[in-house]
Amino acid sequence: MARKNYLFTSESVSEGHPDKVCDRISDEIVDLVYREAKKSGMDPWKVRVACETLATTNRVVIAGEVRVPETLLKRDKKTGEVATDSKGNPLINPSRFRSAARRAIRAIGYEQDGFHWKTAKIDVLLHGQSPDIGQGVDNAADRQGEEGAGDQGIMFGYACRETPDLMPAPIYYSHKILQLLADARKSGEGDAAKLGPDAKAQVTVRYVDGKPSEVTEIVLSTQHLDTSWDSGKVRQVVEPYIHEALSSGGITVAANCNWYINPTGKFVIGGPDGDAGLTGRKIIVDTYGGAAPHGGGAFSGKDTTKVDRSAAYAARYLAKNVVAANLAERCTIQLSYAIGVAQPLSVYVNLHGTGRVSEEEVEIAIREVMDLSPSGIRRHLDLNRPIYAKTAAYGHFGRKASRDGSFSWERTDLVKTLKQAVAKAA
Repeated sequence: MARKNYLFTSESVSEGHPDKVCDRISDEIVDLVYREAKKSGMDPWKVRVACETLATTNRVVIAGEVRVPETLLKRDKKTGEVATDSKGNPLINPSRFRSAARRAIRAIGYEQDGFHWKTAKIDVLLHGQSPDIGQGVDNAADRQGEEGAGDQGIMFGYACRETPDLMPAPIYYSHKILQLLADARKSGEGDAAKLGPDAKAQVTVRYVDGKPSEVTEIVLSTQHLDTSWDSGKVRQVVEPYIHEALSSGGITVAANCNWYINPTGKFVIGGPDGDAGLTGRKIIVDTYGGAAPHGGGAFSGKDTTKVDRSAAYAARYLAKNVVAANLAERCTIQLSYAIGVAQPLSVYVNLHGTGRVSEEEVEIAIREVMDLSPSGIRRHLDLNRPIYAKTAAYGHFGRKASRDGSFSWERTDLVKTLKQAVAKAA
């Protein structure tokens, strides 16, 4: 039987955290390829990106495999033909990718001696996609009229009624705190303008009778550019934004709440100059803060033939619509895939004892209302577009669907169809 009274904690990290810098650069690469595909007339369904980034003191390394339009390929200076390696494989033009990385670093706000968007050395080690991997997707499309999954794996989606965006409360508030601080920093708002890009927030929520009741612990470590600041000064600057973030979802701060603001003291050296970063190391921050399972695959730097990304988006989309349709108060969905196989091997639904219908009925219904092949997911959620850089920080879920197509998986437009399908399955 599920516990009703307990404490639960989640953390978030800002866009300037070293790992998030890498996620942002990797997703800027994804966006660059989709954007250039559209401009050049390349079929966006043929885009392939698997991009990993490493960042440290004034150094960025971008590696991986891609399938890109010719506008992103290197050309021979004499002949103008696409340059190739010794095996005849086309070479990537590194300058476009370096520029994308510099724009990302600048947008985050790094102009420090140890990490500066203008002076950091950027190595681009991208190459063409392995045909052994590509055939798993492409051959399935030729054979079945739909793409095979880009890899095997399991993906989870989750939704609950704890917050307005149907997200777990601890991760929701952790994200909100850092988003407000970043907005204030970038707008030059008072002393918040002297905060640095690197920050972490952690929120502990007390649950009473299974529902979020109050915040009992708040941890925030944030970089600051004024070397004279101590922990007391940092708290003075950030506390109003923390209260604003918590009030946005209507939760209260416990009278005896413990505050830990820059508990180690000064935090001046931050970002990749303070600690190396890598793509894909904050997967729990990216999803549900530990309140739900995670399949293990990262999202950033991957095109949406990779079910690590697209199927996780689909699972969240379906779980959110289940809850929005009042079929349950909480919903976890698992999807599993095999490389080269289009349809999921399994669909699992857990309503955590809150369902108004059976899990089996929901499992039947979600297969009916959405094609869960990689191509079906990409088509339904319109994922073949440059919308991924903004997902790299503050969570891939619990965000607002935008007119540019970003966060389409946060829509609740399946409610009516899902209810009908469940009634049919009953």
